[in-house]
Amino acid sequence: MATWIITGCSTGLGRSLAAAVLEAGHSAVLTARKPESLEDLVQAHPDTALALPLDVRDHAQVVEAVRAGQERFGPLDVLVNNAGYGYRSALEEGDPDEVAQLFATNLFGAVDMIQQVLPGMRERGTGTIVNISSIAGRTSQPGSGYYSATKFALEGASDALSKEVGPLGVRVIVVEPGGFRTDFAGRSLTQSAQPIGDYADTAGLRRKENDTIHGRQPGDPDRAAQAILTAVASDQPPLRLLLGSDALRRAEGELAAQRAEIDAWREVTISTDYPD
Repeated sequence: MATWIITGCSTGLGRSLAAAVLEAGHSAVLTARKPESLEDLVQAHPDTALALPLDVRDHAQVVEAVRAGQERFGPLDVLVNNAGYGYRSALEEGDPDEVAQLFATNLFGAVDMIQQVLPGMRERGTGTIVNISSIAGRTSQPGSGYYSATKFALEGASDALSKEVGPLGVRVIVVEPGGFRTDFAGRSLTQSAQPIGDYADTAGLRRKENDTIHGRQPGDPDRAAQAILTAVASDQPPLRLLLGSDALRRAEGELAAQRAEIDAWREVTISTDYPD
């Protein structure tokens, strides 16, 4: 059995994953800004569950969560960077302070967790880092530019990280969910305060007040949790794991469109080389 540390466990995919990890017999350090929301999981698994307060934007809390988890269970085998939230705004509408907090949570908080856990994994020559991205980390939509930017950045960092730590025995998995029936599009979704009328038919259609998908997403977070467990247990896990039929459709469509565009502009692309 392994020891996991998971961020953002209070609701949604993080909570489903926390429950699945514990039910599978693993030990788990469960973190949330309000750890009392995890008390039922701790009571059900008193010997293998530890709930800790953690806002991933707070470096001191990150350091303490990793330290306390190691003190309780020993080496940390699996890190899951799940903490994050959505933000909807046309690019022009975005508030700089809100965007900075979005990046602090979705990107830099994950990087801080990685930096705290990696030394032990490197020393042991084993470990798995799971970064929860999104299909929005492959292709963006109007109104999701800033959120996608955090996920594109997380995926770029994860791609490089996999090449840096793979030879050292540490694996990296990027999880790309589509729409799942969680609180992501409800309480966890924020947006710019001042909409601009010219974007009503693009970014505006995806603002919270116009959202028609919340509660009807196709994805089941409990099944997603089992898929992540399967990937972590695999001898050859994928670098990128799509979750959900909608994510698969969007990824395949984006790849086809990119291929067509590359082919259409091939001659212009190669025309920029020095002549032989």
